[in-house]
Amino acid sequence: MEILRTPHEMAQWRLRQSGTIGFVPTMGALHEGHAELIRRSKAENDKTVLSIFVNATQFNEQKDFDAYPRTFEADSAMAKSLGVSAIYAPTAKSMYPDGFQVVIEPGTASIPMEGSSRPGHFRGVATVVVKLLNAVEPHHAYFGRKDFQQLAVVQEVVRALDMRFVIIGVDTVREADGLALSSRNVRLSSSHRKKAGIIWQALHAGLELFNLDERDSSTIVQCVYDTLNSEPDCNVEYVTLCDAKTLITEDTITEPSVICIAVRFGDVRLIDNIALNL
Repeated sequence: MEILRTPHEMAQWRLRQSGTIGFVPTMGALHEGHAELIRRSKAENDKTVLSIFVNATQFNEQKDFDAYPRTFEADSAMAKSLGVSAIYAPTAKSMYPDGFQVVIEPGTASIPMEGSSRPGHFRGVATVVVKLLNAVEPHHAYFGRKDFQQLAVVQEVVRALDMRFVIIGVDTVREADGLALSSRNVRLSSSHRKKAGIIWQALHAGLELFNLDERDSSTIVQCVYDTLNSEPDCNVEYVTLCDAKTLITEDTITEPSVICIAVRFGDVRLIDNIALNL
């Protein structure tokens, strides 16, 4: 397994390869959710590249960026055990050299939810993902559906820029109590970790209403809010029910949709979602 530190090194490695290349972009602090992305890529491609880069431009708060776990040695060991062919771990200087000013403006999928809560976040995501994709030049790139809006933004950017990469969404991996695996989970206190299962309970309560033929969006959203608010330590930022393709909210559910939420336990912000399939 090779470790590549600059776009030039990544490009030179790519030129030496044959067969199909799968790509799993990450910010490190790998967990079983990332492992599932790697396994999917391994099953569908001849070689797999994993990127590890904590991208400062997508963080809205410096303290959140500073607190993001950096576990490169452990990440490398996991990647090697899973059969990753190369790790692309560029330096910040090589990604954003002095004078760097070019950015990718994301499309309409970036406007609601995280877009309104975290101004500039998806500009940072779109820019770094385009740079990573152009360096790796994969045939397929794998993203977790836990970050549902991020997946939609990346797919929209790739389509709009006529990029020839296939973006594949992979189902969320969860703990026994339903909490979605996330690098942020390690920052939860033991008390908050026990209470964080309310997130899945709330999403599932909304799904149960939908399965009982409820189609009024506001009724389902209120059910999710009420369940989340039953836990005093859970501070709700938003609950949104939107069209799964356009991310547009509708009063009545007539197309496959998704419930997306963002909450905080203490200073740890968690997002999750659940599909409502007609």
